[in-house]
Amino acid sequence: MNLVLTGSSTCIGRALAEHFLTRGHHVWGVARSDQADFAAQHPNFRFSRCDVADWTAVSAVAAEVAALWQRVDAVICAAGIQGEIGPALAADPTRWSATVRANLDGTYFTVRAFAALLARSPHRQKIVCFSGGGATKPRANFSAYGVAKTGIVRLVETIAEEERGRALDINALAPGAINTRLTDEVLALGPSVVGDAEYAAAQKQKASGGGSLDRALACVEWLLSPASDGITGRLLSAPWDPWPNLAGHRDTLAKSDIFTLRRIVPEERGLKF
Repeated sequence: MNLVLTGSSTCIGRALAEHFLTRGHHVWGVARSDQADFAAQHPNFRFSRCDVADWTAVSAVAAEVAALWQRVDAVICAAGIQGEIGPALAADPTRWSATVRANLDGTYFTVRAFAALLARSPHRQKIVCFSGGGATKPRANFSAYGVAKTGIVRLVETIAEEERGRALDINALAPGAINTRLTDEVLALGPSVVGDAEYAAAQKQKASGGGSLDRALACVEWLLSPASDGITGRLLSAPWDPWPNLAGHRDTLAKSDIFTLRRIVPEERGLKF
């Protein structure tokens, strides 16, 4: 496969690049950092330096890829920043907005820029967008990050609905509490900024070794494989959801709102107001 991967220079993004390269795929990494050293070690890896929050830059990268590749088979949007942290009503508005732009716009710009190249794939097209980090519940002091990650889920659901008649699967992935630079940022900022609960959780996560990176990589690989064909518009948790078993439940999923974000009404909780 020809894969486009954002956030490929560090953490989970770099692990994904290595994972798919060792399996013989071609990977085009997109990140703000120079990846020349990594490219020199991996003949099937190409890269572009780009801020995914800049539409002009992302569209230029898509043109660069199109000049060398006739098609793209899958897009993985793993780029993201934790950005502005602290109470929403005391946050710096400019940094708050920049955090949303980097995570949400960066995901949309990437999907939008590579849509035409994806459409050329002879295989079922696959898109995986990283979510998590407060997408399914409020996360105090991380409003910008959480809002952006929630927006990514709704973007995924909307595109899945709009493209339902097309051979395209797009899903959001919560990778789990994996130790990355984001964990280190929380610890470095301390409880006075991130809050006591977040700081304690990060300390525990760091000490325990964090969630399984291998489980997250395996989930992405499954989402890009024929085993997940027809499963689209979902938010899946790599560590907690039974994604290896979902292939046998495509019809059930397609007719339900399982693994989606929805409003809960009192009747669903056995209550009547």
